[in-house]
Amino acid sequence: MTETLRLDGLSVARGGRPVVRDVSLEIPPGEVTALLGPNGAGKSSLVLAVAGVLRTTGGRVLLGDAELGRRRPEKIREAGLAVVPEGRRLLPELTVEENVRVATYSLPRHEAKAGIAYALELFPELEKRWRVSARLLSGGEQQMVVLAQALVSQPKVVLVDELSLGLAPVVVKRLVPTLQAVAQRGIGVLLIEQFAHVALALANTAYVIEGGRIRYHGTARELKENPERLHSAYLLRDQSTGDLAHDAAAVDAAAEVPVDPGPAAAG
Repeated sequence: MTETLRLDGLSVARGGRPVVRDVSLEIPPGEVTALLGPNGAGKSSLVLAVAGVLRTTGGRVLLGDAELGRRRPEKIREAGLAVVPEGRRLLPELTVEENVRVATYSLPRHEAKAGIAYALELFPELEKRWRVSARLLSGGEQQMVVLAQALVSQPKVVLVDELSLGLAPVVVKRLVPTLQAVAQRGIGVLLIEQFAHVALALANTAYVIEGGRIRYHGTARELKENPERLHSAYLLRDQSTGDLAHDAAAVDAAAEVPVDPGPAAAG
């Protein structure tokens, strides 16, 4: 049975300065949960701490009843938590296939084979680019590869940091149904975004973090209907309420309509 990921009073410091302060949130199975906040709010530091890359200074990280705090990153991944970090970090001289297979090194052979098949089911475009070096891929294709790397282990929870960063809207619309499909398989998804419209179109529950603290916790629908609650012009890309609603509707439509992959998307 898939477990809930729960952060309980999590605090993180970088360079001796607190950057995440007493954060509590839950990522239930089978749902997309959004974590919104402007640049510098503590989102990426939170992700790195949950992944075991940064040390926490307080609080707990629980996956079901298992305490993940203080575990090494590879042990956290083995427990069922996968992370898609910001920045599309790939090994540029390796092929798509090699980059994906690197993520299966700790899996038994049959699980690795099943995981790769699952990733290609989600991203059939990658089959056409299987032997191509990662450095030659578009931004959209690179994002597909890093998502595939996270999903080949068929995790219980996946954290996606800045899905839309640097990508064209058409590419984001291609990726949105994938996250929805992942959640429908019972996987908990935490989508971390600077820009609200992408995340709120998918999420059931939303959190807003500013200054390292959670400033809002409630339904994504409430934030979509009351965008003034976000309090941040940057978070809204300086859009009017009408622009936000229009963009959210466009991404909503992408989530509802099956996407024909066609040629590989360009970033």
